[in-house]
Amino acid sequence: MAKRAADSYSNTAAVQATNDDASASKLSCVNKGYIRDDYVHLFVRKPVKRSPIINRGYFARWAVLRKLLFEFLGSGMNAGENNQIKKQILSLGAGFDTTYFQLKDEGKAPHLYVELDFKEVTSKKAALIDMHHQLKEKVGSEASISRDKGEVLADDYKLLPIDLRDLQQLDDVMDLVNLDFSLPTFIIAECVLIYIDPESSRSLVGWASKKFSSAIFFLYEQIHPYDAFGEQMIRNLESRGCGLLGIYSTPTLKAKERLFLDQGWQRAAAWDMLNIYSKFVDAQERRRIERLELFDEFEEWNMMQARTLLRSLCCYRPYGMSRACSRIMASLRRTAWLAPAQDHHEKHGYETNSMPTVMLVRRYMVEKLGITDDA
Repeated sequence: MAKRAADSYSNTAAVQATNDDASASKLSCVNKGYIRDDYVHLFVRKPVKRSPIINRGYFARWAVLRKLLFEFLGSGMNAGENNQIKKQILSLGAGFDTTYFQLKDEGKAPHLYVELDFKEVTSKKAALIDMHHQLKEKVGSEASISRDKGEVLADDYKLLPIDLRDLQQLDDVMDLVNLDFSLPTFIIAECVLIYIDPESSRSLVGWASKKFSSAIFFLYEQIHPYDAFGEQMIRNLESRGCGLLGIYSTPTLKAKERLFLDQGWQRAAAWDMLNIYSKFVDAQERRRIERLELFDEFEEWNMMQARTLLRSLCCYRPYGMSRACSRIMASLRRTAWLAPAQDHHEKHGYETNSMPTVMLVRRYMVEKLGITDDA
């Protein structure tokens, strides 16, 4: 059996290197026509060709985040006004993600987009933004860019270095970027919490619960470490110095829900990526990408996608956020699989293992506003 969290080894530099792997995988998807991203190639030194199963997996991850982001950004109109409510996006462990630049192109950028990561990562990203005019023009000519500090400070975009285990530092950074905790905020954490110790994960989730009055938390990470597939995955990652320090404290969908509920989020629901891909990703888009490459890895695909967690959602009625949450929840309900978390292997009577899962967490001010679960 793979080692427990207490014995697992995780090297910060090795975890940071997973950022380069992720960018290369996204570029592979772009080159094969799965997704469009006009900027990711600027962050990849040497393009690689990934297998069809990896390409399809990254497509699913990209498609669901994009769909949920658009639901969030498109909701909450002011009564009697044509302008949108101001919204924010906070990306934890953002790496070389290019979502901000894509949203700028599409005219959907929020009032404020904040990216946080280790200084080693933000310094590289700041340098690349400073180097490439396609990126630099998006943040604006007045933006302050410091390669040494790993900072980019523009009107609507902030890139800053941080160790997410240090909540005092996190508070200081929030003050620096003028993030407004009262505004609707979409928090993204893709394969981030799983790499830090359980206590730090709980503290970070609790911090978000206490700080934000109106927020959505999107989580994507691995689950199910105990079967053969999960054990092999963990061994592979640990051989690279990337121990999944949080996987044993939250090994299942229900455990992921409990992590948020115990830290003050009043509603949580979780799904694996197998369900997300087959029931939430647009059917026409699935048909399109399934024609791009010969695909015969169905058994491996089912095992991998039954093992990853994707997101959490929390919201309050102020600033139209109940509408944002309701639209997202309604979108999920239409797929007919919005239900209390039930691990795929429990539902079907066989063991699965550990990759993507979707987690959705929603919080209401029931005691003050009397909001029901169907608000």
